[in-house]
Amino acid sequence: MDIHNYLFFVVFSLFNPVFTDEDYAQVTACCTFKGPGFKDTEYILAGLSNKKLIQQYNSTRGNWTGFTAYSIEFLKNWNADPFDAMERAFEKNILCTNNIKNIQQLGNFTSVPTIKLNSVKHPSMLVCSAYNFYPKQIRLTWLRNGQEVTSSVSFSEVMSDGDWYYQIHSYLEPIPTPGEKITCMVEHFTLSKPALQVWDPSLPVPERIKIAVGLSGLILGFVMLSSGFIYYKNKSKAHIILCQAFVTGRVLVPLEDAPEVEAT
Repeated sequence: MDIHNYLFFVVFSLFNPVFTDEDYAQVTACCTFKGPGFKDTEYILAGLSNKKLIQQYNSTRGNWTGFTAYSIEFLKNWNADPFDAMERAFEKNILCTNNIKNIQQLGNFTSVPTIKLNSVKHPSMLVCSAYNFYPKQIRLTWLRNGQEVTSSVSFSEVMSDGDWYYQIHSYLEPIPTPGEKITCMVEHFTLSKPALQVWDPSLPVPERIKIAVGLSGLILGFVMLSSGFIYYKNKSKAHIILCQAFVTGRVLVPLEDAPEVEAT
């Protein structure tokens, strides 16, 4: 949007005063893009009072329409005024025509959903989630052994992430038995064929990693404990052997019985 568009929106917003919660006037301007390349546009300018529609300009008809006795009579002058028609054409050009490229780019924007299938213990259920997809329209279906599941299934609303992307969640309860093949099927505009996510009843990868790390720590601790015990036993045994060798390897003779050493 260029600076001229920005200034126009700022000025236009001044015509939307709110006096109180019960008494306010508001003007809304809308552009409808349709046809090949969204080049067919319709500009509608509406005036409301306390949420009640009072008057409306439609670029397709090219005139104002009143919805109260007073506005019907008053708008006859506007419909006969060529300058009013010029103002409406200017507004349409600024708000609608100059933004066609942006609308076309938005129309070409798509995003493939990211699909995740997890189990929840409390309550016991499977959760199929689709994230980061656009456009909004999407369909999630549960399959049990290839057949669609219609009972014990619930869905969340399609929720906006606030950045053009959407997410949705579907729930199947309770968790099926391991012998059943449970599949979450996702259909979306960006997918050439439905995406299938099959439930694996084995432990999820994060849980397997936690268990592996725990076992590794347990084994390492056991090895360290065993090594320390063996080291202690070996040190103790060596000390005992040395003591035994020291005690049994010498003969203690009383000093008075010791032979005299002849001088040389």
